[in-house]
Amino acid sequence: MSAFVKDLRESSLSRALLIVLVLITPVTVLAEEQANLTKAKSLDEFLQLIKAAKLSESKEHRQREQAFKQDKNRQAELLKQAQKKKAEQEVRSAELEKTFAENERALELLDEQMQNRLGTLKELFGHITAAAGDTVARLDQSLVSAQYPGRSESLNELIEKMSGNSRLPSLEDIENLSYEISREMVEAGRVSRFTRDVLAADGSQSEQEVLRIGLFNLVSNGHYLSYNPDSGVLTELPRQPWGLAKGASALQAANVGFVPVKIDPTGPAGGDFLDALADRPGLIEKWHQGGLVGYVITGIGALALVLALWRAFVLRRVSVRVRAQLGAEVADPDQSLDKPLDNPLGRVLSVADAHAGLDPESMELKLHEAILKERPAIEYALNLLKIIAMIAPLMGLLGTVTGMIIVFQQITIFGAGDPKLMAGGISQALVTTVLGLLVAIPTLLLHTWVNGYARSILHVLEEQSAGIVALKAEAKQPRAS
Repeated sequence: MSAFVKDLRESSLSRALLIVLVLITPVTVLAEEQANLTKAKSLDEFLQLIKAAKLSESKEHRQREQAFKQDKNRQAELLKQAQKKKAEQEVRSAELEKTFAENERALELLDEQMQNRLGTLKELFGHITAAAGDTVARLDQSLVSAQYPGRSESLNELIEKMSGNSRLPSLEDIENLSYEISREMVEAGRVSRFTRDVLAADGSQSEQEVLRIGLFNLVSNGHYLSYNPDSGVLTELPRQPWGLAKGASALQAANVGFVPVKIDPTGPAGGDFLDALADRPGLIEKWHQGGLVGYVITGIGALALVLALWRAFVLRRVSVRVRAQLGAEVADPDQSLDKPLDNPLGRVLSVADAHAGLDPESMELKLHEAILKERPAIEYALNLLKIIAMIAPLMGLLGTVTGMIIVFQQITIFGAGDPKLMAGGISQALVTTVLGLLVAIPTLLLHTWVNGYARSILHVLEEQSAGIVALKAEAKQPRAS
């Protein structure tokens, strides 16, 4: 039998049988005991190992059962202690409720007694509380608090006393309220200097001398400041109002006398109107708002101005020479040497001298031809000035239409809720129209001015040519006997 078992153990079939026996065993063995079972050399030894595992498991179960019984006894003890503590707290709660009720009755009696003793003072204290509240609201927003911070702390304590039922305000508290109200009225009409940290527009902070103009404005180094009541910080306005810094600098530099300066009475913390003036764009910014169309209008306007001044200078010089030639001609009409070729009249008269033997009709044609040759040089660039005066308003209208198209596109995308989104298109629409008119009106006046010089020169030429033809015709007619 042992030989048969030995053969089974050595074969793969015996190993499979051992594994099946281990799996169907209705007990759970430890990892160490499982390792021992796999080392069994016979079935008898295998049965002994299984028996030993059962004994070990029974001993472990008894130990766990004993631990569970100990935990149950401990939990019962804890529950008993908790119930005892609960009962003690319930008794204490009843005592505290009784004490609370007694205190409430005592407070009601004391409050009734205090109200009876206050009498008419109660109404007075109500007025004092209202006055203190209004004063605190005014002081917190006042520019005087930038010079005297923390003025409302004592008044807040007064309001706290008046609002409660445990304390009454003292005479010093009421006198302090009167003092703060009086000081606010006095400081409203005073120009004061003090030193505070000022936050510059570039983000740097430095200690500067600040000038307070009543309750209206704060200035420092020629710049208007804004005051933040919540943080108590003084900040330079990012954009200074155009044209107002000079008066602020003069006031800060003055020690006596009267100095004109612009103030803003619309707001206690720097002024709403002052901010609106600061946000108002300057001339250069308005010009840039015109965009590309505005730049083109400005360019042709500059061209028209330069062209008109140049032609006025040239025609003025020609007019002087023509008048000089005319004076010489009147003084000595028979002297042909006084007809230089540096002016149109001299050239026309030279043509008349060169064709002195022609009949009046031929002479008239020759002089008319000479005047036609002089006319282009005299009227040079006048038509261009007229064209610029006509084109400038049309370009302004083009910029207006372009700006309105931009406005309608922004309304389509963002809606009409925020006007700032449409400000760019509206600015272009208005600025280009203004630029077009600003270019057209002066150009039209310049054209009239320059054209007057040209007309006067041509009038002299036509007048002299007509006179020469008339003299020719008179000399040709036979004299009456």
